[in-house]
Amino acid sequence: MQLEHTFSVPTGVHEAFAVLRDIERIAPCLPGATIDNVADDEFTGTVKVKVGPIQVSYKGEARFIDVDEGAHTVTLQANGSQLRGAGTARATVRAVLAPGDGGTEVRVVTDLAITGKPAQFGRGVMVDVGERLLGQFAGCLAEELAAPAAPAPATEPEPAVAAPAEPALATRPATTRDDEVHEAPPPAAPEPPVAVQRTNEAIDLFDVAGAPLARRLAPVAAAAALAALTWWLRRRSAGVA
Repeated sequence: MQLEHTFSVPTGVHEAFAVLRDIERIAPCLPGATIDNVADDEFTGTVKVKVGPIQVSYKGEARFIDVDEGAHTVTLQANGSQLRGAGTARATVRAVLAPGDGGTEVRVVTDLAITGKPAQFGRGVMVDVGERLLGQFAGCLAEELAAPAAPAPATEPEPAVAAPAEPALATRPATTRDDEVHEAPPPAAPEPPVAVQRTNEAIDLFDVAGAPLARRLAPVAAAAALAALTWWLRRRSAGVA
């Protein structure tokens, strides 16, 4: 299925393009994702998704297959499989950046193919979930771009050159005066800004999708309840007999 979404970030196109390619920097903003390793344009990681009490984890890899700095477009290909189960996910994501009102507009087109339990939700739920997750990502990315840059590392001061010693005849006993001027200690270096720690918890589809997902799961929940009721009635009948 093909999904289309748009979000914006409060910065120029060039800076936004550079940040979106910096996986280590944007990793804390990816909902439910944990990046394990980054090597050039390839990276591996895990994505966790919750549907109520059920949690599904996908282990996979992704890589940039096309980067056009002139056109400000980037294409990412990702593949993953369930750690416990036979479900798979495959996606090709193309992002196009363009100037927008007060920042940069990012249009994302995703070709998604999934198997397993999440496939039952259908395109409508996937579009809604994707819209909300990208909204969370865009908000986190805006905070990241607004954060002050880390200060440059302090340089070691050059050693002072010792003044030549005065002739022995000019040596005189040192005296201390109350009005003698002492050099003030150098000001302390400013403390670096404290980085905001973000924990990438599993994506809870009930919290993200709300009613649409609940409606989709209603028949499943009803069937499960009916099965449980039937099992209980049979146990009771067997006990009476």
